[in-house]
Amino acid sequence: MILVSGEALIDFFPASCGNEEGYVPRPGGSPHNVAIGLGRLGVPVSYLGRLSGDRFGRMLKASLEKSGVDLRYLVEGDEPTALSFIHLSGGKEPEFSFYGVDTADCRVTLSDLPDSMPEEIVAIHLGALAMVREPIGSTLTALMEREHGRRLISFDPNVRPNHIEDRSSYLKRLEHWLQLSDLVKVSTSDLGHLYPDSTPEEAAKRWLKFGPRLVILTCGAAGAVAYTASEKVEVKGKRVSVADTVGAGDAFTAGLLGWLYEHNYLRIDRLDAIS
Repeated sequence: MILVSGEALIDFFPASCGNEEGYVPRPGGSPHNVAIGLGRLGVPVSYLGRLSGDRFGRMLKASLEKSGVDLRYLVEGDEPTALSFIHLSGGKEPEFSFYGVDTADCRVTLSDLPDSMPEEIVAIHLGALAMVREPIGSTLTALMEREHGRRLISFDPNVRPNHIEDRSSYLKRLEHWLQLSDLVKVSTSDLGHLYPDSTPEEAAKRWLKFGPRLVILTCGAAGAVAYTASEKVEVKGKRVSVADTVGAGDAFTAGLLGWLYEHNYLRIDRLDAIS
């Protein structure tokens, strides 16, 4: 089983409402998207997090249940659900207006973590916005520190620049997360925000030196590139009709983790065996 943890929130997508512009609520949040993606692929997956008991929280819980996600590590809280309004402009990165002060998803504390993980959990995937919010950021960092070396750690920073108050402090924390990770997925957009003076390839190769065995760089329409200490593998993108790009990276991550799981590579002692 794969354990996924991090934010679950409601994304409001722009939509026409008569003669007015409105928004339609959809379950979202990067880790939530990865969890439901794995569930829909038939991969055993469990979600660790905190959801509100409000209408939006119930919507998030229903989306997880419908996709076959195990909820044994789910906690319910009285806090409201975090909301994100998405602004799309053709061909550009989506913009997000986020409302999430003291919301349920960020209130995950050390007491919400199981004392020990069962052997059936072979990998843990986390990251994204949860890492820069508290107390969940410190809680997930502690989980990474505790489980590092015991089971595979998958990490996706999913950088949101407007949520990084102190860039140098964030980069220092990021280096610590990389040291605790075995597999890292990152986008060219993420690396462009973090290292504007480096090429994405230079940054990805630098990350390998911190400890990850595998760094995978997604390049939008151009495809993806995988880096190990000794290999570089490129996979070209396939042309499709794009509705919008929100959640595309999360879908990629779910497919990646699902493939590794099905081929028995999603283990610390097996990741290096990939040809």
